[in-house]
Amino acid sequence: MTDTVSGRVRVALADNTVGRREIEAVRDVLDSRWLTAGEVTREFEDEFGRRLGAPGCVAVSSGTAALHLAMLALGLRAGDEVIVPSLSFVASAAVVALHGGVPVFADVRSPTDLTLAPEEVERLIGERTKAVVVMHYGGHPAQVRRTTRIARAAGIAVVEDVAHAPLVPLDGRMLGTFGDIGCFSFHATKNMTTGEGGMVTARDPALLDRVRRLRSHCVEATPSDGTKPGTTPYDVLGVGLNYRPTEISSALGQAQLSRLAADRAHRGRLVRRYREGLAALPGVTVPFADRTEDLAHHLMTVLLPPGSDRSAVRGALLDRGVQTSVHYPPSHLLSYYRDDPDGLRRDASPREHLPVTESVAKRLLTLPLHSRMSDTDADLVTEELAAALAPAAERS
Repeated sequence: MTDTVSGRVRVALADNTVGRREIEAVRDVLDSRWLTAGEVTREFEDEFGRRLGAPGCVAVSSGTAALHLAMLALGLRAGDEVIVPSLSFVASAAVVALHGGVPVFADVRSPTDLTLAPEEVERLIGERTKAVVVMHYGGHPAQVRRTTRIARAAGIAVVEDVAHAPLVPLDGRMLGTFGDIGCFSFHATKNMTTGEGGMVTARDPALLDRVRRLRSHCVEATPSDGTKPGTTPYDVLGVGLNYRPTEISSALGQAQLSRLAADRAHRGRLVRRYREGLAALPGVTVPFADRTEDLAHHLMTVLLPPGSDRSAVRGALLDRGVQTSVHYPPSHLLSYYRDDPDGLRRDASPREHLPVTESVAKRLLTLPLHSRMSDTDADLVTEELAAALAPAAERS
């Protein structure tokens, strides 16, 4: 913590747990002089898959790469529709639109449950629906079992966006193993980080093998004729991309896996502290406040009182050294998807109204939450939020 006169941050929005363990792991990789995906990456994939209880995993260069590979592996074509939550990072819509697919935006369940509404999925499934993306917002499990049943009955695929919830259990299984494909992110702000990076798993080994090939240009080694020493002959079996991770990021991932349980426990304590303090603030709603089970606790999101000037509140908090963010601006209201310059909307129909998403989006505020915070930091953020809201309360 620092004073506000200097203009420095007192409580950062996010931080990581990178320390000596990670530094030593990276040093070992540098000493080996093998930097692209290799043995360390395979070890990381194996360990993550074992903890996940999955038949296999493929490490990739980012969470967006994971989602993109999922769409490619499922054979997404121009005109295919994919149901996605609007209250999510735009990547899930972008990887659909990138191939001429149609992201069909769906609403969330309620102001206290910001995950995809299964009844929305059921309503939006059409003849061209290829898949549905189920995002576990903030590390809180969505109704993935119900959504998967709906999807299976309609013959469409389920892609789990598990960017916020690595190794989170639900009913004896890990999130990411309920759908056809699970996509993880290890971005710098995530609970476990490799700087940039991600992971893909799949129920069907053939589908996972397709992801693995697509990750590296669909290159397949061919038997050597012995005439070109120092080279490995290869063939290309399809059109792919370079979404491989580095050995450095995989080494970071292995070290971070060993910290995840402790990180999660600390975040859980901070969330409980926050909830106790925020309960005293009139008009402030805390989504998922009734969930007490062991969760990822990736985001500490609140809804400000109706009519609050969020920009003013955020400005006041920043003036006092408290960083905040908004997770997320609804994707269906972003300029590209709202204006639809490439004609993505099915049948040129107007954009659907998403009443819950549009209502909560105006009030969303993400407070600091990370493992380097203390109880005192959480209390300070709550106190400063109360002070920032006080002028509005006095005017009303």
